[in-house]
Amino acid sequence: MKNKFLDTGEHGYHPLRKFKIILSGLRFAVLYDFSVMYKIVVSVAILIPVFIFNEWVDASLIILSTGVMLTAELFNTAIEAVCDFMETRYNEKIGIIKDIAAAAAGIAIFVWIIIISLEVMKVIQGLLQ
Repeated sequence: MKNKFLDTGEHGYHPLRKFKIILSGLRFAVLYDFSVMYKIVVSVAILIPVFIFNEWVDASLIILSTGVMLTAELFNTAIEAVCDFMETRYNEKIGIIKDIAAAAAGIAIFVWIIIISLEVMKVIQGLLQ
């Protein structure tokens, strides 16, 4: 896509090209970042019985929390990669930046864990009845 401010890139907006870039980034994150992969697997494993029990609100809550958590995790990974690219030696300021990014991802993961735990308890109760 053409960057109007920097006058770089290609002309025109192509939604399919943008979607391909999104899938490429997600594929890279899943293949090379274990923390992203196992969280997607856990979310899908919980979504299957939730769909079986026709709990659509619960399913949408799981999808939303997983999306927020993955977004925070991907931003954290990107920030860490940029920081490591910019400065290879130890730098206290970069350490603080990386800690703040990790804290943001940690909060999203904590909320995701709470929602997944509540849904697991609901699924177990549904199976026992």
